[in-house]
Amino acid sequence: MSPIIKRKGEKFTLPSKYLLFILTVLCTLLMMITFGTDVFNRPLNTVVGYVIVPFEQGISHIGGWLSNRSEELSQIRSLLDENARLKEQVAQLTEENTLLQQDKYELNKLRELVELDEQYGEYHKVGARIISRDSGNWYSSFIIDKGARDGLDVDMNVIAGGGLVGRITNVGPNWSRVTSIISDNSNVSAMTIATEDNLIVSGDLELMSEGVIAFSMLVDSKDQVREGDKIVTSNISDKYLPNILIGYLHTINQDNNNLTKSGYLTPAVDFEHLSEVLVITDKKQQVEEEENND
Repeated sequence: MSPIIKRKGEKFTLPSKYLLFILTVLCTLLMMITFGTDVFNRPLNTVVGYVIVPFEQGISHIGGWLSNRSEELSQIRSLLDENARLKEQVAQLTEENTLLQQDKYELNKLRELVELDEQYGEYHKVGARIISRDSGNWYSSFIIDKGARDGLDVDMNVIAGGGLVGRITNVGPNWSRVTSIISDNSNVSAMTIATEDNLIVSGDLELMSEGVIAFSMLVDSKDQVREGDKIVTSNISDKYLPNILIGYLHTINQDNNNLTKSGYLTPAVDFEHLSEVLVITDKKQQVEEEENND
């Protein structure tokens, strides 16, 4: 009886050697069909065209996008580094420019002091820097960094910029206090250069907001004094050396007595911006004594 004949009541089973033979024959046939015909190529090509190619295109697109992002990130890092370097250079240049401007300002101030020194060359002078001042916008009273150790003394005249600043009113070992001519309690005997008429220049801090200070007691009997005339310290001043420029006549008014005139003058010194001054070490009394001895 054949071994593959199904017995009654038994399940059909195929021996493994027959199954292996059938599979071998089937594989051989499929190989022959595959190599000899394109029966399976067309469906596979269709599958590749609709599935694999779009997938590869997507991967290629993503790869290109990632590559572009990588290049952009690299450029951003490079720009950030360059920006940091440029900021550092800008900060350095700004600091250098500030120092140059400060040096230029100090140089201009020193030039002004040199010119002023030459203008009053007959007097001995000591340069000093302002280290503090009283509250307010104006240098009505301030401290300089030179004192008795430098030969300074009370009543020595102080000049800066265009002319008279004030005089020393207090002296320490290495500092001095200067009271300027714009101080409320200041009075200076002065005269006009053109006519040599005497007048009194009085400090007034409230008037300095308008850029002027007051004068009075001007005797101008011939009406020769004009606005813009130079005002200097007079020979009769007991504290100030003569012929130091104070300012320029700004406004002239006739007094009620019809004998004197008063008004305002513009100071030669910028009392809002002072940093360095010159102290004349020759005092009025000493100069007069030397002149009398001569």
